[in-house]
Amino acid sequence: MTDSGSWVSLFSGGKDSSWALYRALEEGLDVSHLLTVHPGDDSYMYHVPETRLAGLAAESIGIELVEIEPDDLGAADVEDAGAQGDRELEPLEAALADLQASLDGDLAGVTAGAVESEFQTSRIRGMCERLGIDLFAPLWGRDPRELAEAMLAAGFEIRIVQVAARGLDESWLGRTLDAEALAELVDLNEAYGVHILGEGGEFETLVTDGPHMRRPIELEYETVWEGTRGHIRVTDAWLGE
Repeated sequence: MTDSGSWVSLFSGGKDSSWALYRALEEGLDVSHLLTVHPGDDSYMYHVPETRLAGLAAESIGIELVEIEPDDLGAADVEDAGAQGDRELEPLEAALADLQASLDGDLAGVTAGAVESEFQTSRIRGMCERLGIDLFAPLWGRDPRELAEAMLAAGFEIRIVQVAARGLDESWLGRTLDAEALAELVDLNEAYGVHILGEGGEFETLVTDGPHMRRPIELEYETVWEGTRGHIRVTDAWLGE
């Protein structure tokens, strides 16, 4: 992996992509852009809820944001998950190719927050190979509990914005992922197999503050509960002091 040239952080605003960005900055990589995909209602490849807040996060971090809109995904009625994943990757690869051209080929690589998903990581790795760039995936293969503890120790403020797993009820919506919540997730992992970092879509998060951010994200929201799953609907958001 080279530390020369510009890097693009694949960024949703959630804890995993934020941690990958944070670790890249800690390693001294020159992250020139964040790239956020707004996938619409559902996706095999991307974090879905509240990605619009990535703009506020980018402003707080101080790195330029590139956004891919739902219409750019070329969505079609594709029954096979692999085919849909490939289709969802196309606009991301095109956006990176455009950035690579604008940087006169000086694109070193991308950061990604995958922990265990071979479905996502194999596709991102293949995309990097086609573009001739590196992949920085500092969460890949790491112990989920150790990663969560590292995020909290670094000062990440993490809010849970969506849940969809047994044991995660409406009370988790909007909850801060702190040491107490982490201990409960460890218990839920043992009882029901809930992934401690929500890697299988059990829950999704938003990082509202951290050492890489200059100002915190403040939220007003309402909860939407659908019997066995739910999410928050943000009604207002701004950068605090």
